[in-house]
Amino acid sequence: AAERTWSAISRFFDNCRKKVKGKKGFPKFKRSCRSVEYKTSGWKLSPNRKAITFRDGKNIGTLKLKGTYDLNYYDIKQIKRVRLVRRADGYYAQFAIDAKVRVESNLTGKMVGLDLGLKFFIADNEGNTEPCPQFYRKSEKQLNRANRKKSKKFKRGAQVQSKNYHKARNRYARKHLGISRQRKEYCKRVAYSVIQSNDLVAYEDLNVKGLVRNRRLAKSISDAGWSTFRQWLEYFGFKYGKVTIAVPPHKTSQNCSSCGHIVKKSLSTRTHVCPHCGFTEDRDVNAAINILKLALCTVGHTGTYAWGDLPSWAVGVILSFNGESTNQESPHL
Repeated sequence: AAERTWSAISRFFDNCRKKVKGKKGFPKFKRSCRSVEYKTSGWKLSPNRKAITFRDGKNIGTLKLKGTYDLNYYDIKQIKRVRLVRRADGYYAQFAIDAKVRVESNLTGKMVGLDLGLKFFIADNEGNTEPCPQFYRKSEKQLNRANRKKSKKFKRGAQVQSKNYHKARNRYARKHLGISRQRKEYCKRVAYSVIQSNDLVAYEDLNVKGLVRNRRLAKSISDAGWSTFRQWLEYFGFKYGKVTIAVPPHKTSQNCSSCGHIVKKSLSTRTHVCPHCGFTEDRDVNAAINILKLALCTVGHTGTYAWGDLPSWAVGVILSFNGESTNQESPHL
């Protein structure tokens, strides 16, 4: 039986490579397309910028744009890309516009080191903390209830599911979308406040993908939104001309910020007590002090995102040949 199975598999792949007449070749799997992107052609905006017409032969036609009309402030030639995105609550049009992002701001003369955590979202070197909102944890019961309702309407073995199932699935997806938007707006607000209050911001260069492999902390780390916060922090730092520095996270929580000795402690130990110099401080605040000290040693070197040295993946900014460009999104087509 094993030999016959292996022979059938070998014959199948041989036929795929040989392109046998009547066969379709290698299998092609369709994926759920959630977006389509256009360059400078294939679309046309109406004179009042309240509708967009697609002329690529896909019969999309004319769509009405709802929401804020920021497009009126830009010339048509500044629009470099148009992307249609499907989300749980409808369709969106994203416009990539070639525009100057830099904004002049007054210097404050302040520097801050930030430690990202789960008890506190951020803790700085002066002892100030921002609570962790835990948007997913607070909505977990509602999500589980919506997921159960969706599962009850699923018919195993049916090729086409009922309309009630698709409605329940959409309600479940919209709840997840709402949580992600809450997290994004929270990170955006905190990052903006930090950048406006300081001229130099230091934080840890965390490997979030590696940290979520911890099955005990994966949900809490994903719910915290550290990567989103860092992206907004670097974007606002670039926009307002502030220095943002990512430092290696190695032993920032273990080293004493007063004398420099290593004081080993588990994750459950929330207070740093140095047996060498007697320094006592919250472990997150102690780490923030160490992060700021490391940042002051690396200004101008690798890890500094300032004075135009912005990573291309930063949210809302895509570096182009003619300058900077920003994404403008019109909600609800």
